[in-house]
Amino acid sequence: MKTITIDGQLRTDTGKKATRQLRSEEKVPGVIYGGEKEINFSAPAKAFKSLVYTPEFLIAEVKVDGKSYRCILKDLQFDKLTDELTHIDLLELVADKKVVASLPLHLTGTPHGVKEGGKLVTKLKSLKIKTLPKYLKSAIELDITELKLNENVRVQDVKEANIEILNSPRIPIASVVMTRQLKQEEAAGDKKK
Repeated sequence: MKTITIDGQLRTDTGKKATRQLRSEEKVPGVIYGGEKEINFSAPAKAFKSLVYTPEFLIAEVKVDGKSYRCILKDLQFDKLTDELTHIDLLELVADKKVVASLPLHLTGTPHGVKEGGKLVTKLKSLKIKTLPKYLKSAIELDITELKLNENVRVQDVKEANIEILNSPRIPIASVVMTRQLKQEEAAGDKKK
């Protein structure tokens, strides 16, 4: 699993004035939750780019005040006008404590329905899961080779060991739908009969 390193500084001053000062220095204030205590820190905005602006699921190794914390992204706040990152919340990974995270879904294989002329429609790009940190993975792989025309694969069809999926089981992940051309060909075939 991919890990990025972020070098941060411990924040002693909190409040609007201190936060504004940090942002004027192009630093982003953040909080690490989930461990023994909350850790308020700040780091340069550039340090968070590879964590925030990616579809991948990453682990952040945050180094603050000589200590290192393994974390995952919990929440982000952006400026409404400039779209700049203004605050970040991270969740520390503790070995015996389950975490809730969103893992990206990677669909593999070419569905039979697509080979027959259908079109693959992806409706869900990630799944919300709950698991122990040791079972976290960069993505959930789902083989859709057996998907036929007018069929769909649902959340309930995903089977992952040691991972509890929190999405509603009936939500469709992907489906193979009939294309307009295929419908027209079928209609033309019916008229000839």
